[in-house]
Amino acid sequence: MPRSSRWVSHRTPSKIKKLILFLLVAFVFYLYRYPSSPSTVEHSSSSIYKISVKDIEGKDVSLSKFTGKVLLIVNVASKCGLTHGNYKEMNILYAKYKTQGFEILAFPCNQFGSQEPGSNKEIKETVCNIFKAEFPIFDKIEVNGKNTCPLYNFLKEQKGGLFGDAIKWNFAKFLVDRQGNVVDRYAPTTSPLEIEKDIVKLLASA
Repeated sequence: MPRSSRWVSHRTPSKIKKLILFLLVAFVFYLYRYPSSPSTVEHSSSSIYKISVKDIEGKDVSLSKFTGKVLLIVNVASKCGLTHGNYKEMNILYAKYKTQGFEILAFPCNQFGSQEPGSNKEIKETVCNIFKAEFPIFDKIEVNGKNTCPLYNFLKEQKGGLFGDAIKWNFAKFLVDRQGNVVDRYAPTTSPLEIEKDIVKLLASA
């Protein structure tokens, strides 16, 4: 049986209902706390490689540094119910594919339930010492609202989501191919290992 079929079969109807309810509550929470302000949101760049971000130390990093690599871009939080599982599986993927041109770019965000409240220094210590992450961790950002960072404006314009383009919760995921195209977007509840087959397919393409 295909992996995706096994995953579905293991979910009882009640768990599926709880999952749908969780996503709806998260979306309503976002709309209440971060109403959209189209007139104040900057238009995104024409290419992901023209965007610069800051690393966890506050230093500028051009995303052109990752040209030719397959990227999994994730908004992370240290105190979320999804934290441990996501970091564990991202570590597995990174260890397995980093030598093949795969990178995970993790962006701390405190917009969902205030679950990433620490300073950059505290976040770095938590991520590196507790979750043992070796992939790049960047400056804490906002992914929705008028202060959305340019990268997330770009990602959301390229791949809209269910019930609108807004990021719904911690650990939403975007997959970018070697040419810088945003090829897929995954819900916060999609585990990293469920994305593995898509990553492998992109790594195999020229």
